[in-house]
Amino acid sequence: MIAFHPELDRAVKALGWSELTPIQARVIPLLRAGRDVVAQAQTGTGKTGAFALPLLERIAGPVRRPFVLVVVPTRELCLQVARDFEALGRFRRARVVALYGGNGYGAQERALRLAPPHVVVGTPGRLLDLVSRRTLDLGGVNVLVLDEADRLLDLGFITDVRRIAALLPKVRQTALFSATVTPEVDAIARSLTQDPVKIAVRPEEPTIDTIEQAFVEVLHVDKLRALREVLARKEAIRVLVFRRTKRGVDKLARDLVRLGHDAGALHGDIPQHARERVLEGFRRGTVSTLVATNLAARGIHVEGIDHVVNFDLPEDPETYVHRVGRTGRAGERGKAVTFVTEGQKAEFLDLKKKARVPFRQERLALYS
Repeated sequence: MIAFHPELDRAVKALGWSELTPIQARVIPLLRAGRDVVAQAQTGTGKTGAFALPLLERIAGPVRRPFVLVVVPTRELCLQVARDFEALGRFRRARVVALYGGNGYGAQERALRLAPPHVVVGTPGRLLDLVSRRTLDLGGVNVLVLDEADRLLDLGFITDVRRIAALLPKVRQTALFSATVTPEVDAIARSLTQDPVKIAVRPEEPTIDTIEQAFVEVLHVDKLRALREVLARKEAIRVLVFRRTKRGVDKLARDLVRLGHDAGALHGDIPQHARERVLEGFRRGTVSTLVATNLAARGIHVEGIDHVVNFDLPEDPETYVHRVGRTGRAGERGKAVTFVTEGQKAEFLDLKKKARVPFRQERLALYS
């Protein structure tokens, strides 16, 4: 374990962290050394701690304007990252402000005026709005972090990100985190960083002890019936269902609602306010089944997901690991069920071999 400032060590111990994750072990020394970083890492790898801990070390009393800016794609992630900064920086008296759209400016502007924050975490549109209202001054930012850069691009924020970067001092440190490094992500990284260190960290494999992983062979025309059979299980209280496409997500969610299920949809084209509403319903239990794409689900921070259903076969082992990792958290039991249709047996066998997962085969009652 890397030694931190005593007040950070105290916070880390209070959170029960006993050792660094791979992404933290690799990124923290680089950020401490002042290097720019481009890191490929998914949600759940501990990446927020990887940039929050070394940046919180630099806090030394009140500031006149923010010196750390974290740009994120959604309100959900904005709140989560801000909470992580606050938890890690509470004994350092770190002041953190979350700035996001979907509600009025009043409370956020008051928070900025009350005392300049050390750290600002924000969504692109709201950051630019507050700059234009002369409420937010980004001229003193020493460190820029782009979190989930591929989602920022997917949601159409690239122009806003470039406008924000243009408002910052040219001499600064920049860190970019992305689950995938596409040519588009690489282009934005090259334009915003200086001689970055590039690293990639594979997500940890699901904890086999807490996740029961099964597959069922099902005819394509029976997939909806098969899903309803899974949802009817008494232990299926909070279920996350994955589809590959946005259109597929919408159709399946509509079908489930039509058949009497409390279901919601989540993908990149859904407006922010609707996204927040369905996620809140999923947390509270008024929405028991959430149908999502891989990308949209990356921002989900909901405890107690007891079932993950791969309605559509994952594209690769990394996608499978990420999907399944939504359940079986914090020592709780979870179950992952993967549907395999008549034309996907070879594809599934390849996935099984590469993912090295001990799948158990189940039979559905509809074929009894």
